[in-house]
Amino acid sequence: MRLIVGLGNPGAEYEMTRHNLGFMLVDLLARQSNIDIKRKDCRALVGRANIAGETLELVKPQTFMNLSGETVSCLLKKNDYAEDASKIIVISDDLALPFGKIRIRSKGSAGGHNGLKSIIAHIKGDEFIRLRIGIQPNHELRDVKDFVLEKFSKNEQKELEKVLEDSADAIRAIISDGIESAMMKHN
Repeated sequence: MRLIVGLGNPGAEYEMTRHNLGFMLVDLLARQSNIDIKRKDCRALVGRANIAGETLELVKPQTFMNLSGETVSCLLKKNDYAEDASKIIVISDDLALPFGKIRIRSKGSAGGHNGLKSIIAHIKGDEFIRLRIGIQPNHELRDVKDFVLEKFSKNEQKELEKVLEDSADAIRAIISDGIESAMMKHN
């Protein structure tokens, strides 16, 4: 069984912020699968879904972003994955990609993302699938932390539904067609 982990920060004050794109996509996948993500496990909200013919767990860590690795490591150990990182798909925002651009990778660095950094440190490796969704601004940033914790602009909100739908399609492609095919189609 796979884990699909959406990165974000818990709490109402972080809903609809750029840094919570991972949570938003997991919520969309849950709605599309007609399931709730409410079971508590390893400091996360978890729901079991069937996507593209595969049973998997949708995960929203309830730690803050920079502690997400604790949840992922705990779930891997608890579910007898022996920390098999190939069973994980992590969804995150990416400041280096233009808004709405999707990038799928089978491994790699954290790219400055604290949630990915935490996961890499806790599972002692970087060979897990990531789906990154661009949030890059069209202006110079004064403060990265403020920007990622801000709510989406009105213009971004108009495009957000399509961005999330495209990202959900990319997740289904990874599951049904494999990482290489999904990368060719969605990157």
